[in-house]
Order: sequence, then C-alpha cells, then structure tokens
Amino acid sequence: MRPSRRASDEMRAVSFERNVLRHAEGSCLVKFGDTHVLVAATLEERLPPWLKGQGRGWVTAEYSMLPRATLERTRRESTTGKQSGRTQEIQRLIGRSLRSVTDLVGLGERQITLDCDVLQADGGTRTAAITGAWIALHDCMSWMYSRSMLKTIPLREHVAAVSCGIFEGTPVLDLDYPEDSKAETDANFVMTGSGGIVEIQGTAEKTPFSETEFLQ
Repeated sequence: MRPSRRASDEMRAVSFERNVLRHAEGSCLVKFGDTHVLVAATLEERLPPWLKGQGRGWVTAEYSMLPRATLERTRRESTTGKQSGRTQEIQRLIGRSLRSVTDLVGLGERQITLDCDVLQADGGTRTAAITGAWIALHDCMSWMYSRSMLKTIPLREHVAAVSCGIFEGTPVLDLDYPEDSKAETDANFVMTGSGGIVEIQGTAEKTPFSETEFLQ
C-alpha cells in the first residue's frame, strides 16, 4: 500500500493555472499534488554569443527552490556563491526537453528563458517543472504570435514529464516525497504528446532493477 493510498498507476491530482504573473510573457503555476512550481517565460531579443548570426533562436531554463519549499529551510544557492550540481542538472534537463519540441529557426534570433521556482516540494519537482514550462513557453509564443512577431507558433509537439519508481517492491507512478525518499528505483520519463521519448533517467537507489520491471 502506498502511503498516499493511491493505486500503483495513479497520479496525484494535477492542475495548471495560466497567466498568473502580470509581467511575464507566459506563466504557469503547476501542481502535482503538494508539489507546486511557478514557471515564468521571458522573451529577450538577444542570444548567447555563440548563437549570433545563425538564424535561429534558443530556449533555456533556470531552476530554483524557495528556502521553505522543503520541510526544513534550505539555504538559497545565491548565498553560497554557486549552484549545486543537482540544480545545474535539472535546468539543463528542462531546457533540453523544451528544445526537443521547438522549431528554433521558426523562433528567430531570440531567446526565451523559463524560470522554474519550486514553491513547495513533495517529490517530482523536475517533472512538474518540465510540464509547466511547456505551457508557459506555449503561452509566451502565443503572445508573440498575437503581436505579429511570429508567423506561426514554433512548437512541433506537446511535452510533459512524470516520475516512476519501485517502492516496496512495486512499480509506482508519480512518486511523492515519502515514496521517493525510500524508493528502490527512481526514474523520470520525458515524452511528447505523440508518445516520442525525449529523455529517460533511471537509477537503482538500493538494488538493480530488471528489464521487466523497467518496461512496467
């Protein structure tokens, strides 16, 4: 029995609130159960130096957690002078996931940055961030299209993510923190609306998992 009493293939309640920020070109408050992530999309008429003159744009992401998003206060990384390896890994994952479904040539020589701030953490923050970031990115592009900055919305597909794992010997979907912290196996799946695989991250936390368990 899962601590939340959910079925093994049952997700937490998922909700999206769009246009929650007044100044951002696109924004979304995404909730996977008690994991809440606020995503803001910012359009900039500039590019990284290595991309200038190539006729295409860029989509990138930044990720952070509020100090009291967790049970005990976590120091802001800005006070330590550097980002943790975990933070860098997550924001690269978010950026890769979004770029995989974006027509960067269609975007033009512009950059869209997705700021993903975890307001409350209860497992699955990176998967919630990816899912909410796609919505904020879409709404930013819709904002551009409505102002004749784009001829079409340069998104090829939807993209979303969810966590899976093995908890007490049973494969389960969408782990919350009590499950994630004790899981034998932890994995994240990023996929498109048509079923294409963008990225799979899987780690045996305690014991190796079989191919059969992975395919479940």
